Amino acid sequence: MTSYQSELGGGGNVAEELAKGQRAISIAEFFEKNKHMLGFDSGARGLVTAVKEAVDNALDATEEAGILPDIYVEIAEAGDYYRLVIEDNGPGITKEQIPKVFGKLLYGSRFHAREQSRGQQGIGISAAVLYSQLTSGKPAKITSKTQGSSQAEYFELIIDTDSNEPEISVEDTTTWERTHGTRIELEMEANMRARQQLHDYIKHTAVVNPHARIEFREPSEHLKYERATDQLPAETTEIRPHPHGVELGTLIKMLGATDSYSVSGFLQTEFTRVGQKTADSVVEHFRDRHYGREMAWSPPASQDEADVAAAITDAVNGKGAEATEAFTDAVMKVLDARERISHHELVTVVGNAADATEDEQGVTFGETVRENAVEAAWGAIVTSRAADCYRLVDDATTSKKDDAAVEALARRIETAFANSEDPRDRVTYDTLSQFVDRAAERTKERDEVSFGETARENVVDAFWSVCRTVPDDAPSVSETEGDRDTASELLEAMRETDILSPPTDCLAPITDDLVRAGLEKEYDADFFAAATRDAEVHGGDPFIVEAGIAYGGDLPAEGQVDVLRFANRVPLVYQRGACASTDVVKRINWRNYGLDQPGGSGMPNGPAVFMIHVASTNVPFTSESKDAIANVPGIEDEIELALREAARELKRYLNKRRSMEKRQRKQDVIADILPRMADKLSEVTERDQLQVGDSLARIMNNVLVERSVEDGTVRLVVRNFSDTNASLDVTDIVTADPGEPNDGQVVEMDGEWFVKWSPTVSAGDTAVLEYRVGDDATFDVSVEGVEDAKLTVNA
Repeated sequence: MTSYQSELGGGGNVAEELAKGQRAISIAEFFEKNKHMLGFDSGARGLVTAVKEAVDNALDATEEAGILPDIYVEIAEAGDYYRLVIEDNGPGITKEQIPKVFGKLLYGSRFHAREQSRGQQGIGISAAVLYSQLTSGKPAKITSKTQGSSQAEYFELIIDTDSNEPEISVEDTTTWERTHGTRIELEMEANMRARQQLHDYIKHTAVVNPHARIEFREPSEHLKYERATDQLPAETTEIRPHPHGVELGTLIKMLGATDSYSVSGFLQTEFTRVGQKTADSVVEHFRDRHYGREMAWSPPASQDEADVAAAITDAVNGKGAEATEAFTDAVMKVLDARERISHHELVTVVGNAADATEDEQGVTFGETVRENAVEAAWGAIVTSRAADCYRLVDDATTSKKDDAAVEALARRIETAFANSEDPRDRVTYDTLSQFVDRAAERTKERDEVSFGETARENVVDAFWSVCRTVPDDAPSVSETEGDRDTASELLEAMRETDILSPPTDCLAPITDDLVRAGLEKEYDADFFAAATRDAEVHGGDPFIVEAGIAYGGDLPAEGQVDVLRFANRVPLVYQRGACASTDVVKRINWRNYGLDQPGGSGMPNGPAVFMIHVASTNVPFTSESKDAIANVPGIEDEIELALREAARELKRYLNKRRSMEKRQRKQDVIADILPRMADKLSEVTERDQLQVGDSLARIMNNVLVERSVEDGTVRLVVRNFSDTNASLDVTDIVTADPGEPNDGQVVEMDGEWFVKWSPTVSAGDTAVLEYRVGDDATFDVSVEGVEDAKLTVNA
């Protein structure tokens, strides 16, 4: 029994005792006890996570400064611990900022920025510092040198977990051979059981960042990854939030912080893709939700017009017969021309008629008279609501409903309007839906006629389409911010308005060319394909999906394909099975693209590597450790489309390769039979043996290259027996000086001469390539531009 429980029966104040034990905790103290949430749940994984966070920071810093990254990573044994060193050639960090960047969690420059970056929360590198001090008790050692400085700043620090502030033990200046950059050294309790994950992270980082040079040294291996391009990622531009991605609480906060008075100004100032036209559309929807729309009824038919005119005349009493008649005629003239009219439109019509009559007759029509005229005219107009409701219901429902059923539903909708508390027949869409639903339910109960969901929706839409948006000014920003329901109405208006997708200059995709280059740099494969999708939006944040495929070559033929997962150019090393990228790969039928997939679902077999990259201003990770992408349908769809786009190229390649293999087998059979036939024919006819190369090329519709040498003249004859043009690169390697051949280029190297031509030979045509050499030369021809199975060389 706790002391609190014992006091329950003794009259003690348990609440006060409990209150004494309550206190605020810092974010550093929280992660001290929950370091697994950040990926530091074991010595093996902690080392991988620390490397990942430091390298990501280095890449972000160098790219933001427009510097091609040059990163050094070293892991070494240090007694009972491992020492981790990461250096970069970035712009460096100022002296004032170094302690905060490395010694304070949730401190950074990218959390509020809506643009693509690897780091966002300001937790990663300071979490590595925290893990280091918790496991080894040693401070982090940071060296940083800014551009133009002669000396570097040096700090040794830990994090005070009670206050989430840096605790500095050493602060000094030092010399450093780098002209600028940052170096961090950590000692931590770790092990190398995750060596493969470490290597995968470094290699995959090199794949997805082909502009970076990375050197990686660990106790048993030293690796270097050279850059494949000098092209830095495109610069990104921070964007404002998109109206379709904001949530209610955020919207209320933004309303309270803006300097705008009107909602229109607020929308245009605080959001992206909102100009005057879009803002007007949102405000119109906002007014519809806040005030509702006014139902516009058809004016009475000609036989009932007298009733409306009489009502107006009676309302305008004491203004003289001539003025009254002029006023009434002016109102009726407009009503006759209108197909429908709402209450506020009638107010405008009456006001215009009164102004005109005053000018013409010199008689004043005051506010009371005008209001009486509007009330009288409106009362006469709504007497024909039943007929109007019937027409709307009849047009909105199918011909299968008889007149009695239509009339019953219309009558009950008209009754709902008549019983409404609003004399102007103002309704919101939800209120109108309630009118129709209640009318339909009563019609079903009393007349045994059913109107289904589709019919009800059609009727609601028919009435809503003839309603008019009211002219009332939208609530101001302060009024909207001060009332949660009003703010919710604005949010719904924003969501239902068609608004252009966010701009994509906040993103820096790798591009399909560099995806292919990155794969080619690190994988020895026969085939590469890549695809970069157009930008899409999730939760108001733009994102782009890219995919790449490497196939064949030295890739392992046995086992499942290797799936490389990336988010904002960062490899995702852990939680492969919990990632949307993996789930999408498993649900595609890869047999359609020529890959082996046992059972028709799940991970396909190699030899292949799949690369998937999601670039976004806000990647939806499954946890704080950022190891897997959440299963967001929109993102999953784009991943699948990107993979399929690259896979279609793979399918074409595999189909062509199988066709070439079949052709080669056929050619091998013919090449085996033809010489035997030639020998037999020569034996029977007692003639010289035939040359079968020409015949083989004709049979197979191949490109034939034959050589003849006569009196020092070397002649290469190229005959195209195929049905398509052949663009070739023909190189003859000769051991004697060929002089200056016509149409050919000559390069001498190590005592050999390379004679090269690039002829285009039309289908059925022949090209002759000539040069002269001495009698004792030897030759070796190389032909490129045509598949081996479609080439016959007799040289």
